[in-house]
Amino acid sequence: MAVDSQEILARRLWAAVEPLHGIVYFAEESVEALRRLGLKGYYMGYFAGRLCPVGPLDAPAGHALSFAFAPGRVARALPDAWTYASPEEVLAARLDAVSAVLGRALPPSADVVRLTQVLESAAEGCTYEGRVLAAAWSGVARPSDPLARLWLAATVLREHRGDGHVMALAQHGLGGLDAGITHVAAGGATREQIQTTRGWSEEEWEAGVWRLRVRGLVDSAGRLTAEGALVRESVESATDRLAVGPVARLGPSGVEEAVALAAPLSRHLMDTGVMPVPNPIGVPRA
Repeated sequence: MAVDSQEILARRLWAAVEPLHGIVYFAEESVEALRRLGLKGYYMGYFAGRLCPVGPLDAPAGHALSFAFAPGRVARALPDAWTYASPEEVLAARLDAVSAVLGRALPPSADVVRLTQVLESAAEGCTYEGRVLAAAWSGVARPSDPLARLWLAATVLREHRGDGHVMALAQHGLGGLDAGITHVAAGGATREQIQTTRGWSEEEWEAGVWRLRVRGLVDSAGRLTAEGALVRESVESATDRLAVGPVARLGPSGVEEAVALAAPLSRHLMDTGVMPVPNPIGVPRA
């Protein structure tokens, strides 16, 4: 199979599976479970919940693993989160909450067992050199609950691709703020969505825009220049290329089966409002 075909399959697999992971950021059960542990505010729960398999990280390490967010936003959550709950407690609460969310949100006809088997097989094709977050999630023991196990498999694949995306951005000289600005400039989200959710100040954002103008990547109206569009296209292509391990493990027929099983469930989550569309983290519509 040609590399380009594998990249296309990698993107299709991501689009079909991503919402199964992404519900954890929006469903009230997930947010409330971390509040009950004592975590203060949405973002303390977000960073603790996403990074808990890595251990009790401080702010610099936490920011390195989630660099799309402003350092100040991360620093307001870490390491304080660990004074309220240990990473192990956060992980257990997250998995329990995911079981509750998927239990109420997925249609009764969902073939959870088979989809989980296919996604776990796909994850066996992941490599973890330089992918700390994906590696940490891959080391989490498989839950006994089938729904939590499905979510975990989707999460390993999601973070594997996400870590690769960070690699691609860094290779092209784009930091977290640059990634957000160019995403907005490409029409992928609004400035309000990205700036607000990621926690960048007006001064930080404007300074970032100026740097990208100097580099010739955005114009005076904040749109991508031809060079900027090429850089974004190259980043996305590299992200797909770095995500082909699971595709190679499954093969074309395996990817088609995964998409056929996962896409209707992801669409159901969005059509029923469990996943907001559009949403602040950029989950694709399957």
